[in-house]
This record gives sequence, structure tokens and C-alpha cells, in this order.
Amino acid sequence: MVVVTTIRRDVMTLPSAELGPSNPLPPLRPLDEAHRVDDRDREALPRDMARQIGYEPLRDVLPERVRDGYGRHRTSRTTDTIVIENDRLRVTVLPSRGGRVASLFHKPSQRELLYRNPVFQPACFALNGAWFSGGIEWNIGATGHTTLSCAPVHAARVTAPDGGEMLRLWEWERLRDLPFQVDLWLPDGSDFLHVGVRVRNPHEKPAPVYWWSNIAVPERRRVLVPADEAWHFGYERRLRRVPVPEHEGVDRTRPPRADLPADYFYELPDGQRRWIAALDDAGEGLVQTSTDVLRGRKLFVWGSGAGGRRWQEWLTEPGTGGYCEIQAGLARTQLEHVRLDAESEVTWLESYGPLAADDASARTVHGTDWAAARAEVEDRLERALPRADVEAAYAAWLPHADTEPGEVLHAGSGWGALEVLRAGHKPAGTPFDESTLGEAQAPWVELLRTGAFPEPRRVGPPGETLVAPHWRDMLETAPAKPLTEYHLGVAQWHAGDVAQAVRSWERALELAPSLWPLLRCLAVADQQAGNRERAADRYADAFDDLCRERRDDGAVWTAAMAALGRETLAALLGVRRTAEARTVWRRLRPVIRERGRFRLIEAELLLAEGDREGARAVFDAGFEVADLREGAEAIGVLWARLTDEALPARYDFRMRPPVTEWRADPD
Repeated sequence: MVVVTTIRRDVMTLPSAELGPSNPLPPLRPLDEAHRVDDRDREALPRDMARQIGYEPLRDVLPERVRDGYGRHRTSRTTDTIVIENDRLRVTVLPSRGGRVASLFHKPSQRELLYRNPVFQPACFALNGAWFSGGIEWNIGATGHTTLSCAPVHAARVTAPDGGEMLRLWEWERLRDLPFQVDLWLPDGSDFLHVGVRVRNPHEKPAPVYWWSNIAVPERRRVLVPADEAWHFGYERRLRRVPVPEHEGVDRTRPPRADLPADYFYELPDGQRRWIAALDDAGEGLVQTSTDVLRGRKLFVWGSGAGGRRWQEWLTEPGTGGYCEIQAGLARTQLEHVRLDAESEVTWLESYGPLAADDASARTVHGTDWAAARAEVEDRLERALPRADVEAAYAAWLPHADTEPGEVLHAGSGWGALEVLRAGHKPAGTPFDESTLGEAQAPWVELLRTGAFPEPRRVGPPGETLVAPHWRDMLETAPAKPLTEYHLGVAQWHAGDVAQAVRSWERALELAPSLWPLLRCLAVADQQAGNRERAADRYADAFDDLCRERRDDGAVWTAAMAALGRETLAALLGVRRTAEARTVWRRLRPVIRERGRFRLIEAELLLAEGDREGARAVFDAGFEVADLREGAEAIGVLWARLTDEALPARYDFRMRPPVTEWRADPD
């Protein structure tokens, strides 16, 4: 009996860490420094690649906030899901976590086609912090994991091209100020999930666009792709062309054989069908294919080294099978951004489904003849889902991309509604209703309607700052009140106008009832200018002001104290003002001092005070830095200052080859 495709709400229960509050300090510096190309390699790159690598990289992640309030204590929690199902596939989507596809289950074979993480454990991999592994994520914005990784998106039912039901996900991506949508549907009786994607630029200027669909699959697979060359990029930040499948005597299409974490961005010839597959020893597994606009394909491996294995454990739980990532993107590499012209859009279709095999096919897929292995997979893909059918599905979907949604299944943020209210945008098919406007958007609505930014009704950390040119213009013409000047300075900083930002913050200091947010911003400006002593002074004054102003021990004030305390301690220790750092340490709330991040800082403080044994005792007692950044080496740097002993496995998160000297690491 054919089961008609259905869409329904459900819940999923997992051991989960709490996300906690966002960092209330505006992120004036980027978190991610790992995905930058060494200057030595730029001249040798193809011209278009070099141009796109240099096309408007991020200065920071404004207007977003950093999400670093999570820990590593997990309890059983439920989260809302949306399930799309026919008689062949069951697709589980997480609308509160970026619309990620958590599961793609093939019913006839009783196989999970993705790597499905058995826990929800945030870690510091997204552009703005919190990210989790597993499933299929939709990465839009800039090089790295999207800021929407742990954020809600809008979701609703829409009529599918075949007359059935389709799930639409949509949001307003804030780094590039662009709306996008992801339409998922399962034709009745189909083994393949179709995904139509549209990114729109409603503005009068071109915008840089980034998109990579990131698919986690079990690690013990062979990854096949129609390419003979790839661009290798590791955490030593070198980008170089290498052969596929074998490089330096190792078959790099088999993830467990890699030594260190690395990306392989494949060179697909023009005219070649776009696809990538991850197949097990029996030659079975997942294949992803798309229309040609989605040109790039990639493999990410964790490697067999201690650091890569430790990260695998960190993101899930010990004893869980490892995973790798196969990906598909708009450019050849994730280091690039492509241009989207003013008032235009880019669209494409992706398809995800299973590939089966017999014994002969499996032997070919895993054989040493790479050309034969590729041809075998492409032939099986053509039989399972012809290229012409993908093109036909895309053509059938396009007229439905503007279809207005029906039943709303989940609400995203109110930021899109604010932009629609400001500019009168009416993006067909993706309504951003005024009903979604909330407390975060309220002062900006008032600025829009009255021309004045409201002063706060109660004392507390400032809200989020909007930094797009149109909002900056409104702040510049608004009455120059302290909070307005604070937000204006943040917007000017984001635009690269450091001198004006500093002037705005200094003007605000004269009348502001709350000094610490301004002093902290000025301290960051001092650090960037190389004035570390004055930065330390301002940080110390800011922390002192925060301690006087704090009204309670609730989550918001605790987050503010933790964020400012961490930066203040780093600034003071950086100029060897150890006694002042100890004073700041004592004023931190005990619940903050107990966190793993602050245990690491405590060890550094003890070492600076000359108490080597005390610092070593912190390591021996054990700690976990929940928000340890991808590629960060802070733990290893401090350990190397303490002892010549090998770094204990529990602290080994190294993602690049050993170096003679540990580099300084601000994290």
C-alpha cells in the first residue's frame, strides 16, 4: 500500500546540555581565525578563487551575539521536531536548531542514512559559538558554521509540486542581511528527499553569499565524488592542490586513514553531474546530488590523531561511532564568498537518498581503480535518480517557491519582521509577520517610528546592536543619548570607522548612568591599537563598575560578569598585573569560578603568581572548558609552560601538526 506523504509535529528526547544565555558583550572581534589562507598560497590560486577568497570576509559576527552560555552537564530534554514521511523515507527536522535534518531513515532497508548524534552537546564551532554535530545543516552567512546553528527558524506547510505537502523553512540571515528559504518534500513512493533552496538579495547593492549543506555520515565509509583533484586545507592554514584518491601514499577517500583534521574541496569538471556519496563496506549508504549551481563538494575528516579523536568524543559521548562530513556548496571552497547582485536571487535543488549495491558493485566501489569506482557510483545514481529527473524536479519546484505558506508549524525570530517593517519588503513565499516582533526588536521599532532610540526602563546590559548601514544612519540622526551613542559606536566599529566609534563611546561616557559597556568597548579599541596598558585600565574600571551596578544573581547579570571578567583577567594577565587580576578573580561569583573556562584562567593566574604546584594541581583535579574554540590551543600553551610532560589525552584538542613552539592564543 502506498503511504501518502505526510508532515506532522513530534518531539525528540535526548540527553541535552542547556544552551544558557547569550554573551551580552557585543562581539567586536571575530571568533574564527582558523579558516584563513596563508598569504604564501594566495598567488598560486586560480584567479577567480583568489578573488572570492578576498571578497568581503567578516570583520566580526555583528549584529549577532556570541552563544557561550552552555555547559557540559546533560539531562534528558525534549525538543520539537517536524517529521516528513512517505512509505520509503522518514525525515526528522529540528526547527528550533536551524532547521537541521536530524535523521533520514530509509524504511525498506531499515537504515539511518546520516550520522545521528545520540546527544545534544553544544560546542564552540559556529561563527557565533554554539554548534552541535550530526545530521544535515544549512550553512548560510560566511565561512564557517552558521550563526543559526542553535537558533529557531520559521516553518510551515506549503503545497508541493506534486500537489501534496512540502515543509518550508525560512529566516532572515543577519550577517549578510539576506532572507532565505529551504523547501523539503518527499514525492509519494520516492526514495529521495528533494530540497529546494533560495537565497534573495532585496537590497540595492550586491551582497556576498555563502552556502554549504553539511551532511554528517558515519566515519567508516568510502567517500566518492567525480573528481581527480582536490584542494587540501588543514589547520596549518595552507591551501594546496592534491590528487584524489591517493595522496602521500594514503587513500584520502577513506576517512579513518587520515592522520589530522582536514578539508578536501574537490575539483569537479565543468559539465560533470554534481554528486557525492558515502558508502559502507557493502557499497551501500547515502548519495547527495544537485543542480549545477551548487558546484562545490567537500570531505571533512577528523583524522586518527589524538586531537581529532578527542573532538569526536567531545561532541558526542565515548563509545559512539565517529563521523565525517560530506558537503555541497556554491563555490569550490568554503573560504570563498560569491556575489549576489542587487535585487536578485540564487536557487537550486538538492536530492538526498540511499544507494544499494550487490557484491560485484561493492567490490568495484572499494577497489583500487578510482575511475571504475566513480563510474559505478554514478551509474547507480543515474538508475536510482536520473540527472534529468533532478532537473525536472527543480523546474517543477520553482513556480512553487513563491507559494504562500499554510499552517505555521514553528516561529523563528522577529528580525525579519523588523526588516520588512523598515523597508516594506514583501518576499513572496516567506512572510515575516509583525506578530513575531518581540522584546529584542522593540527599541528598534521605536527608533524606526519616532526617530529616537529609547533609554532603558531598568538597569541592565544593553541589548543587541543593529549595524547595517540603514540602521547606522538612523542612529546618527537620532538624539545623542548615552545608549544611542553606545549602539552607534558599535555600528561604526562594524563599518570599520574605529575613530568615530571611539568618539561615540567617549561622548556617551559623560552622561551614561552605566559605564561598563562603554569602557569595555573602549578597552577593545585600545587593544586593537596596541595600547595594552590603557586597555587593562579600562577593563579594570569596567569590571569595577559592573560589580557596583549588578542588581541580582540572575542569568543575565551572571552572564555579564562572566564575559567581562574573562576579558578583564586576560587583559590584566597580558600586562603582568597579577595582583589586580587576583582582585578581579576574588570578586567573581563562585558559580563562575567553578566553570572549566575559569579553572583554566585560575591555573594561568597561579602560574603568573609563581605558584607552579598550584597551577599543576588545577590540571590534576581536572576541568572541561565547555566553550573551547575549534582549533584553540590555549590549554596546550599553558601546559607547555608548566611542564615538559606530554599533554594528557583529556586536554589534547590539537588539530594541526606539532610545532616547535606553541603560538600565543587569545582563546
